[in-house]
Amino acid sequence: MGTLNRANHRPKSPDSQEEALKSALRFLSYRARSEAEILTHLSRKGFSAAAGEQTLRKLRSFNYINDESFAHHWALSRAASRGHGPQRIEQELKAKGIAQPMIQDVLAATFVAGDEKKRAKALLDRKFRGMNLRDPKTFRRAGAFLQRRGYSSQVIFDLMGRRAEED
Repeated sequence: MGTLNRANHRPKSPDSQEEALKSALRFLSYRARSEAEILTHLSRKGFSAAAGEQTLRKLRSFNYINDESFAHHWALSRAASRGHGPQRIEQELKAKGIAQPMIQDVLAATFVAGDEKKRAKALLDRKFRGMNLRDPKTFRRAGAFLQRRGYSSQVIFDLMGRRAEED
């Protein structure tokens, strides 16, 4: 009775709690997910909204999902390993369905005062080591690089102005 129809990858019963839970657990097995990502996944698989909500309740009761914890770990990981700034992380978390107040709390915890500039400087030093930032082309590339990584204009202007003076 609740088996997947492999021809179109739709569940035979869109209200099947068991199938929805199995699908969500499979989806979670690759990496942590937000609640919105799981609901979107279940919807794409053809499960009803009621089955999706019931599955979320079950996953919360097992402590398999927690948007606050997910957002915190996502922000720390992106900031540390990829050098992403607050604006880029905010954009990514919004896309993952995290609420704006939670995003602001996570960013405040991840980027303490002065930390954003230190991270941007370390990233700039690593990426443009040995390059002359007085060269207009290199200067533009460095500024655009930091902007794509999600650093604020103020941090970029402060950092680039100082770097140009140092070189």
